[in-house]
Amino acid sequence: MKKIGVLTSGGDAPGMNAAVRAVVRCGIEAGMEVYGIERGYAGLLEGEIRQMERRSVGDILQRGGTILKTARSEKFTTEEGQERAMTVLDTFGINDLVTIGGDGTLRGAIDLARRGVRVMHLPGTIDNDVAYTDETIGFDTAVETVLDAISKIRDTSSSHQRTTIIEVMGRHCGDIALYAGLTGGAESILIPEIEYDINDISRKIVMGRNAGKLHSIIIKAEGANVDSQELAKTIEAKTDRETRVVVLSYLQRGGSPTMRDRLLATLTAAKAIDLLAEDSESKAIGTQDGKIVPIDLFDAGKMKREPDMDMYNLIEVLAK
Repeated sequence: MKKIGVLTSGGDAPGMNAAVRAVVRCGIEAGMEVYGIERGYAGLLEGEIRQMERRSVGDILQRGGTILKTARSEKFTTEEGQERAMTVLDTFGINDLVTIGGDGTLRGAIDLARRGVRVMHLPGTIDNDVAYTDETIGFDTAVETVLDAISKIRDTSSSHQRTTIIEVMGRHCGDIALYAGLTGGAESILIPEIEYDINDISRKIVMGRNAGKLHSIIIKAEGANVDSQELAKTIEAKTDRETRVVVLSYLQRGGSPTMRDRLLATLTAAKAIDLLAEDSESKAIGTQDGKIVPIDLFDAGKMKREPDMDMYNLIEVLAK
Protein backbone atom coordinates (compact mmCIF):
# COMPACT_ATOMS: atom_id res chain seq x y z
CA MET A 1 0.00 0.00 0.00
CA LYS A 2 1.32 3.42 -0.97
CA LYS A 3 2.08 5.64 2.02
CA ILE A 4 1.95 9.40 1.50
CA GLY A 5 2.58 12.35 3.77
CA VAL A 6 0.95 15.76 3.76
CA LEU A 7 2.24 18.93 5.42
CA THR A 8 1.53 22.65 5.55
CA SER A 9 4.50 24.96 5.90
CA GLY A 10 5.35 28.66 6.14
CA GLY A 11 2.59 31.18 6.77
CA ASP A 12 -0.89 29.76 7.21
CA ALA A 13 -3.53 30.56 4.60
CA PRO A 14 -7.32 30.15 4.48
CA GLY A 15 -8.05 27.05 2.43
CA MET A 16 -5.16 24.95 3.71
CA ASN A 17 -7.63 22.83 5.70
CA ALA A 18 -9.71 22.27 2.58
CA ALA A 19 -6.58 21.03 0.82
CA VAL A 20 -5.62 18.71 3.69
CA ARG A 21 -9.17 17.34 3.76
CA ALA A 22 -9.11 16.54 0.04
CA VAL A 23 -5.65 14.96 0.21
CA VAL A 24 -6.71 12.69 3.06
CA ARG A 25 -10.08 11.61 1.72
CA CYS A 26 -9.04 11.30 -1.94
CA GLY A 27 -5.89 9.47 -0.86
CA ILE A 28 -7.81 6.95 1.21
CA GLU A 29 -10.31 6.51 -1.61
CA ALA A 30 -7.36 5.68 -3.90
CA GLY A 31 -6.18 2.96 -1.50
CA MET A 32 -3.36 4.92 0.13
CA GLU A 33 -2.35 5.36 3.75
CA VAL A 34 -2.17 9.09 4.49
CA TYR A 35 0.05 10.53 7.22
CA GLY A 36 -0.26 14.07 8.51
CA ILE A 37 3.04 15.80 9.29
CA GLU A 38 2.58 18.50 11.90
CA ARG A 39 4.38 21.88 11.92
CA GLY A 40 5.66 21.58 8.37
CA TYR A 41 9.30 20.79 7.76
CA ALA A 42 10.11 21.50 11.40
CA GLY A 43 7.71 18.76 12.49
CA LEU A 44 9.07 16.43 9.82
CA LEU A 45 12.54 16.68 11.36
CA GLU A 46 11.06 15.83 14.78
CA GLY A 47 8.98 12.92 13.50
CA GLU A 48 5.66 14.59 14.38
CA ILE A 49 3.69 12.27 12.11
CA ARG A 50 0.34 10.56 12.58
CA GLN A 51 -1.85 8.43 10.36
CA MET A 52 -5.03 10.17 9.30
CA GLU A 53 -8.47 8.72 8.66
CA ARG A 54 -11.51 10.19 6.95
CA ARG A 55 -12.87 11.34 10.30
CA SER A 56 -9.57 13.11 11.05
CA VAL A 57 -10.56 15.85 8.62
CA GLY A 58 -14.24 16.15 9.46
CA ASP A 59 -15.71 19.64 9.88
CA ILE A 60 -12.56 21.51 8.78
CA LEU A 61 -13.53 22.65 5.27
CA GLN A 62 -14.81 26.01 6.50
CA ARG A 63 -12.06 26.67 9.04
CA GLY A 64 -9.14 29.01 8.49
CA GLY A 65 -5.59 28.17 9.52
CA THR A 66 -4.37 24.58 9.34
CA ILE A 67 -5.14 21.64 11.61
CA LEU A 68 -1.65 20.30 10.87
CA LYS A 69 -0.17 23.52 12.23
CA THR A 70 2.74 25.21 10.53
CA ALA A 71 6.19 26.57 11.23
CA ARG A 72 9.35 27.75 9.54
CA SER A 73 12.55 25.70 9.90
CA GLU A 74 16.04 27.07 9.33
CA LYS A 75 17.49 23.65 10.14
CA PHE A 76 15.64 22.04 7.24
CA THR A 77 17.48 24.31 4.77
CA THR A 78 20.80 22.70 5.73
CA GLU A 79 22.28 19.47 4.34
CA GLU A 80 22.08 17.96 7.81
CA GLY A 81 18.43 18.88 8.15
CA GLN A 82 17.47 17.43 4.79
CA GLU A 83 19.32 14.20 5.55
CA ARG A 84 17.38 14.03 8.81
CA ALA A 85 14.12 14.54 6.90
CA MET A 86 14.98 11.65 4.56
CA THR A 87 15.72 9.42 7.54
CA VAL A 88 12.37 10.20 9.15
CA LEU A 89 10.45 9.59 5.91
CA ASP A 90 12.27 6.27 5.46
CA THR A 91 11.46 5.27 9.05
CA PHE A 92 7.75 5.81 8.41
CA GLY A 93 7.90 4.22 4.95
CA ILE A 94 6.75 7.43 3.26
CA ASN A 95 8.01 7.84 -0.30
CA ASP A 96 5.48 10.39 -1.58
CA LEU A 97 4.67 13.79 -0.16
CA VAL A 98 2.09 16.53 -0.69
CA THR A 99 3.38 19.95 0.41
CA ILE A 100 1.09 22.95 0.85
CA GLY A 101 2.66 26.39 1.14
CA GLY A 102 4.32 29.30 -0.58
CA ASP A 103 7.64 29.94 -2.25
CA GLY A 104 9.74 28.72 0.68
CA THR A 105 7.73 25.52 0.93
CA LEU A 106 8.20 25.01 -2.81
CA ARG A 107 11.98 25.31 -2.41
CA GLY A 108 11.86 22.72 0.36
CA ALA A 109 9.80 20.41 -1.85
CA ILE A 110 12.42 20.71 -4.58
CA ASP A 111 15.19 19.86 -2.10
CA LEU A 112 13.39 16.65 -1.12
CA ALA A 113 12.57 15.78 -4.73
CA ARG A 114 16.27 16.01 -5.59
CA ARG A 115 16.88 13.38 -2.92
CA GLY A 116 14.37 10.98 -4.41
CA VAL A 117 11.06 11.84 -2.75
CA ARG A 118 8.11 12.19 -5.13
CA VAL A 119 6.50 15.52 -4.22
CA MET A 120 3.26 17.17 -5.31
CA HIS A 121 3.22 20.83 -4.31
CA LEU A 122 0.07 22.90 -3.79
CA PRO A 123 0.36 26.73 -3.71
CA GLY A 124 -0.88 27.81 -0.27
CA THR A 125 -0.10 31.43 0.59
CA ILE A 126 -2.09 34.64 0.87
CA ASP A 127 0.65 36.61 -0.90
CA ASN A 128 0.01 35.10 -4.36
CA ASP A 129 3.78 35.08 -4.86
CA VAL A 130 4.17 31.63 -6.43
CA ALA A 131 4.96 32.28 -10.08
CA TYR A 132 3.78 29.06 -11.73
CA THR A 133 0.10 29.56 -10.82
CA ASP A 134 -2.35 32.35 -11.57
CA GLU A 135 -3.72 32.24 -8.03
CA THR A 136 -2.72 30.71 -4.70
CA ILE A 137 -4.83 29.12 -1.99
CA GLY A 138 -5.74 31.84 0.53
CA PHE A 139 -5.22 34.85 -1.74
CA ASP A 140 -8.90 35.41 -2.54
CA THR A 141 -9.88 35.30 1.14
CA ALA A 142 -7.10 37.73 2.09
CA VAL A 143 -8.20 40.23 -0.56
CA GLU A 144 -11.81 39.97 0.64
CA THR A 145 -10.62 40.69 4.19
CA VAL A 146 -8.76 43.78 2.99
CA LEU A 147 -11.79 44.96 1.01
CA ASP A 148 -13.96 44.69 4.10
CA ALA A 149 -11.42 46.75 6.03
CA ILE A 150 -11.26 49.38 3.28
CA SER A 151 -15.03 49.81 3.43
CA LYS A 152 -14.99 50.34 7.19
CA ILE A 153 -11.97 52.64 7.11
CA ARG A 154 -13.47 54.74 4.32
CA ASP A 155 -16.48 55.52 6.53
CA THR A 156 -14.39 57.02 9.30
CA SER A 157 -11.93 58.65 6.87
CA SER A 158 -14.82 60.50 5.24
CA SER A 159 -16.18 61.61 8.60
CA HIS A 160 -12.82 63.09 9.58
CA GLN A 161 -11.81 64.18 6.06
CA ARG A 162 -8.46 62.46 6.31
CA THR A 163 -6.06 60.37 4.26
CA THR A 164 -5.56 56.79 5.40
CA ILE A 165 -2.66 54.53 4.49
CA ILE A 166 -3.68 50.87 4.79
CA GLU A 167 -0.67 48.57 5.07
CA VAL A 168 -1.28 45.03 3.82
CA MET A 169 0.89 41.94 3.61
CA GLY A 170 3.24 41.33 0.71
CA ARG A 171 6.97 41.51 1.36
CA HIS A 172 8.06 40.65 -2.16
CA CYS A 173 4.80 40.48 -4.12
CA GLY A 174 2.26 43.32 -4.13
CA ASP A 175 -0.74 41.38 -5.41
CA ILE A 176 -2.88 41.84 -2.29
CA ALA A 177 -2.37 45.61 -2.50
CA LEU A 178 -2.87 45.58 -6.27
CA TYR A 179 -6.12 43.60 -6.35
CA ALA A 180 -7.58 45.21 -3.21
CA GLY A 181 -6.57 48.67 -4.40
CA LEU A 182 -8.26 48.25 -7.76
CA THR A 183 -11.48 46.74 -6.42
CA GLY A 184 -11.55 48.90 -3.28
CA GLY A 185 -11.24 52.26 -5.02
CA ALA A 186 -7.85 53.30 -3.68
CA GLU A 187 -6.29 56.50 -5.05
CA SER A 188 -2.77 55.05 -4.97
CA ILE A 189 -1.02 51.77 -4.28
CA LEU A 190 2.58 51.11 -3.28
CA ILE A 191 4.06 47.70 -4.07
CA PRO A 192 7.60 46.28 -3.82
CA GLU A 193 7.99 45.74 -7.56
CA ILE A 194 7.42 49.35 -8.70
CA GLU A 195 8.98 52.63 -7.58
CA TYR A 196 6.49 55.22 -6.33
CA ASP A 197 6.37 58.99 -6.81
CA ILE A 198 5.50 60.79 -3.56
CA ASN A 199 4.68 64.02 -5.42
CA ASP A 200 2.26 62.21 -7.72
CA ILE A 201 0.52 60.65 -4.71
CA SER A 202 0.31 63.99 -2.95
CA ARG A 203 -1.04 65.78 -6.02
CA LYS A 204 -3.88 63.27 -6.32
CA ILE A 205 -4.87 63.92 -2.72
CA VAL A 206 -4.83 67.69 -3.13
CA MET A 207 -6.70 67.60 -6.44
CA GLY A 208 -9.29 65.24 -4.97
CA ARG A 209 -9.83 67.54 -2.00
CA ASN A 210 -10.20 70.55 -4.30
CA ALA A 211 -12.84 68.62 -6.23
CA GLY A 212 -14.80 67.99 -3.02
CA LYS A 213 -13.49 64.54 -2.13
CA LEU A 214 -13.81 63.89 1.60
CA HIS A 215 -11.15 61.20 1.97
CA SER A 216 -8.22 59.44 0.31
CA ILE A 217 -7.21 55.79 0.62
CA ILE A 218 -3.68 54.57 -0.09
CA ILE A 219 -2.92 50.83 -0.07
CA LYS A 220 0.69 49.99 0.74
CA ALA A 221 2.24 46.52 0.63
CA GLU A 222 4.51 45.89 3.61
CA GLY A 223 7.46 45.29 1.27
CA ALA A 224 7.21 48.68 -0.46
CA ASN A 225 10.41 50.60 0.10
CA VAL A 226 9.19 53.09 2.69
CA ASP A 227 8.13 53.03 6.32
CA SER A 228 4.39 53.59 6.64
CA GLN A 229 4.62 56.12 9.47
CA GLU A 230 7.30 58.12 7.64
CA LEU A 231 5.18 58.04 4.51
CA ALA A 232 2.22 59.40 6.46
CA LYS A 233 4.30 62.28 7.84
CA THR A 234 5.55 63.19 4.38
CA ILE A 235 2.08 63.10 2.82
CA GLU A 236 0.60 65.15 5.65
CA ALA A 237 3.31 67.76 5.24
CA LYS A 238 2.80 67.96 1.47
CA THR A 239 -1.01 67.96 1.47
CA ASP A 240 -1.86 69.64 4.79
CA ARG A 241 -4.38 66.86 5.38
CA GLU A 242 -4.41 64.60 8.43
CA THR A 243 -2.93 61.24 7.47
CA ARG A 244 -3.27 58.05 9.51
CA VAL A 245 -1.83 54.53 9.17
CA VAL A 246 -3.78 51.30 9.64
CA VAL A 247 -1.73 48.09 9.63
CA LEU A 248 -3.93 45.06 8.97
CA SER A 249 -1.15 42.57 9.76
CA TYR A 250 -2.20 38.99 10.61
CA LEU A 251 -5.89 39.84 10.32
CA GLN A 252 -5.43 38.95 6.64
CA ARG A 253 -4.36 35.38 7.38
CA GLY A 254 -7.48 34.39 9.30
CA GLY A 255 -11.11 33.77 8.57
CA SER A 256 -13.22 31.20 6.82
CA PRO A 257 -11.97 30.64 3.25
CA THR A 258 -14.03 31.90 0.35
CA MET A 259 -15.65 29.56 -2.15
CA ARG A 260 -12.82 30.23 -4.61
CA ASP A 261 -10.15 29.26 -2.10
CA ARG A 262 -12.02 26.13 -1.00
CA LEU A 263 -12.49 25.11 -4.62
CA LEU A 264 -8.87 25.77 -5.62
CA ALA A 265 -7.62 23.85 -2.59
CA THR A 266 -9.91 20.90 -3.23
CA LEU A 267 -9.24 20.60 -6.95
CA THR A 268 -5.45 20.94 -6.70
CA ALA A 269 -5.36 18.38 -3.86
CA ALA A 270 -7.49 15.91 -5.81
CA LYS A 271 -5.17 16.34 -8.81
CA ALA A 272 -2.16 15.66 -6.60
CA ILE A 273 -3.63 12.34 -5.51
CA ASP A 274 -4.44 11.40 -9.11
CA LEU A 275 -0.83 12.07 -10.09
CA LEU A 276 0.54 10.08 -7.15
CA ALA A 277 -1.73 7.18 -8.04
CA GLU A 278 -0.29 7.27 -11.56
CA ASP A 279 3.28 7.31 -10.20
CA SER A 280 3.86 10.62 -11.96
CA GLU A 281 7.08 12.55 -11.57
CA SER A 282 7.11 15.38 -9.02
CA LYS A 283 4.81 18.24 -9.97
CA ALA A 284 3.68 21.67 -8.83
CA ILE A 285 -0.08 22.01 -9.25
CA GLY A 286 -1.87 25.29 -9.77
CA THR A 287 -4.24 27.13 -12.04
CA GLN A 288 -3.61 28.66 -15.45
CA ASP A 289 -6.36 30.28 -17.51
CA GLY A 290 -9.01 28.81 -15.22
CA LYS A 291 -7.77 25.22 -15.46
CA ILE A 292 -5.97 23.03 -12.93
CA VAL A 293 -2.53 22.41 -14.39
CA PRO A 294 0.42 20.30 -13.15
CA ILE A 295 3.88 21.39 -14.25
CA ASP A 296 7.34 20.01 -13.59
CA LEU A 297 8.33 20.79 -10.00
CA PHE A 298 11.83 21.91 -10.93
CA ASP A 299 10.56 24.17 -13.72
CA ALA A 300 8.11 25.74 -11.26
CA GLY A 301 10.96 26.68 -8.95
CA LYS A 302 12.71 28.65 -11.71
CA MET A 303 9.76 30.89 -12.56
CA LYS A 304 9.62 34.54 -11.49
CA ARG A 305 6.42 36.46 -10.79
CA GLU A 306 5.90 39.85 -12.41
CA PRO A 307 3.26 42.42 -11.45
CA ASP A 308 0.26 42.93 -13.71
CA MET A 309 1.13 46.30 -15.23
CA ASP A 310 -2.22 46.62 -17.01
CA MET A 311 -3.98 46.39 -13.65
CA TYR A 312 -1.52 48.79 -12.03
CA ASN A 313 -2.00 51.37 -14.77
CA LEU A 314 -5.79 50.98 -14.61
CA ILE A 315 -5.74 52.07 -10.97
CA GLU A 316 -3.99 55.26 -12.07
CA VAL A 317 -6.75 55.92 -14.61
CA LEU A 318 -9.68 55.19 -12.28
CA ALA A 319 -8.27 57.22 -9.39
CA LYS A 320 -8.26 60.51 -11.31
